[in-house]
Amino acid sequence: MSACELCGDTTAGRYLCERHTIRLAKQLADLPALYAEVGECLVPRRYGWGEIVATKAAAGPRSPLDEDVLDTVNWGRASEVTRLWRVDVQRVRWPHHAAPPPSGLSADCRWLGMELEWIAANYPAAGDLAGEVGDLERAARSIVGDPEPRPQRLGVCVAVTDDHGTVCGAVLTRMPGGPVRCRWCGTSYRTEQDLLLLQYYQPRESA
Repeated sequence: MSACELCGDTTAGRYLCERHTIRLAKQLADLPALYAEVGECLVPRRYGWGEIVATKAAAGPRSPLDEDVLDTVNWGRASEVTRLWRVDVQRVRWPHHAAPPPSGLSADCRWLGMELEWIAANYPAAGDLAGEVGDLERAARSIVGDPEPRPQRLGVCVAVTDDHGTVCGAVLTRMPGGPVRCRWCGTSYRTEQDLLLLQYYQPRESA
């Protein structure tokens, strides 16, 4: 019995658990668009090309790039890391094949994503690969911000809507920390007691 290299959960012989395999798949799918967004952050919005900007030193043409961002994270760095991992995975899986030709960040992420089941089950460095891809994502997020929060599914509305005892039953969702209000019947669950009753009366399959 082996354990996931990232969290230590038992994995029945795999190097990554199912949760971290899914997470890595999403990171690989998101990286190209994320680094394209980083590229947008490299160009200052308030200055034009060659604009003279006063600094502590002598005034001179301002660089069109935000060099602090450029030093932190860029498309070239992400491309280099994913390329090296693609080459190594192919070397281990098909040791008699030549190294793949250069293909760019998007293609390398897509290739790694397609090989992910084999990587999670058979590639001894799967944990290191996942760690470095995670580092790339965190570096980019430090520039462009976190992803937008997703709605939370809370169950179904348990409000009685007529004199016959009919229960609404519509799916309830909310943004993290936001109010809980049924969009179908308009019932609001405002207090802690309301939320406890909502949870208590959930149908067995939705609880």
